[in-house]
Amino acid sequence: MNPAIQGLITIIVGVGGCVAYFYFSNQFLDKVIFPATGKNAGRNISRANMVRPWLFLFPAIFALGLYLAYPVVETLRLSLTDRDAGGAFVGLANYEQMMGEPKFWEALRNNFIWLLVVPALSTAFGLLVAQLTDRLSWGSIAKSLIFMPMAISFVGASVIFRLIYVARPEDQAQIGVLNSVWLQFDGGAGSFFVLKLLPALLLLCFIAATAYIIYLLVQPIISGGRSGGGLATAGRALVTVVGAYLIFEALGAIVSLFGAVLPYGEPQQWLTIPFFNNFFLMVVLIWIQTGFAMVILSAALRGIPEETIEAAIIDGANPLQVFFKIKVPQIMGTIVVVWTTVTLTVLKVFDIVFAMTNGQWETQVLANYMFDKLFRANDWGVGSASAIIIMVLVSPILIWNVYNARKEMR
Repeated sequence: MNPAIQGLITIIVGVGGCVAYFYFSNQFLDKVIFPATGKNAGRNISRANMVRPWLFLFPAIFALGLYLAYPVVETLRLSLTDRDAGGAFVGLANYEQMMGEPKFWEALRNNFIWLLVVPALSTAFGLLVAQLTDRLSWGSIAKSLIFMPMAISFVGASVIFRLIYVARPEDQAQIGVLNSVWLQFDGGAGSFFVLKLLPALLLLCFIAATAYIIYLLVQPIISGGRSGGGLATAGRALVTVVGAYLIFEALGAIVSLFGAVLPYGEPQQWLTIPFFNNFFLMVVLIWIQTGFAMVILSAALRGIPEETIEAAIIDGANPLQVFFKIKVPQIMGTIVVVWTTVTLTVLKVFDIVFAMTNGQWETQVLANYMFDKLFRANDWGVGSASAIIIMVLVSPILIWNVYNARKEMR
């Protein structure tokens, strides 16, 4: 049978089945279970109206239970069993095996770096673009262009960026944008400025911004002010420790930067350079998610009452003060929702790594590690254990995201 006809029949059967379900279940409820006749007519009508929403929601609830809840339970069961031993219960042996593999720790470390970089930069770029485009007459065109990557799949975006990173032999013309630019450097003053001094200045800006954030977090505790309770204090302490670690790493990177001997004149396989190749992959996701962040934050910025901005300007606030002290605090809830939404995407990132490096050259991430175990090694126990680890990492952020979204709606 022609696939088009099959698709048409599927649509007719699916839509017709839904219409039939709602019609006949409604009739059964009103005519058989709670008939609106006799001495109990009023009570039956009331009960039927109470049951009707659940009757209509039942297909969706059943589908969610079948396709979401059941896989979670089955994955948990598989993570505690050994397939080669006929599905025998082995307790936490799969988790112990997973913890003993260097690839798992590499994937965990890379996911942590992705979590630090991608949500922060996507949200920051989205906020910056939302603020700047609102002031431009052609802002809607700029927004459309920046939002366009959202319509591209992760695999499609990966193919595009592979063309940017690709390297050809030294005696051939380079078609990759990055290598074409790289070959323009020859070790002279321009190379020193662009490849060493400029990155060092960017790292210093990052150190200054991180140090300022740490100061804002610890200042209420030092001054004895309100720190938001024990959980908030623990969160501040955790962010402070992570920030101090990042500052230490950034200082080390600056020292390494000036001591590095760069291979001028040689095309580089950018995706095979350990550690830095992770950042080349992150650029793809930042490019896609910036449009999403821009749209949400732009709507939030437009919702800020003009009176507060006008009052700040009358009181002498400059544009930066208006932005950071008036606008940002009022949309902080939306910023948190955007940040956590991007964070969830980052925790599940798979397509980009799979399409560009397949986890080689120290670019492994948890989702790709799970895929390797499940479908290449056929080790369902360890693969299911890694899936549970991803779910455990995602769940708190998902709950927090839903909580903040509901809070914003109220």
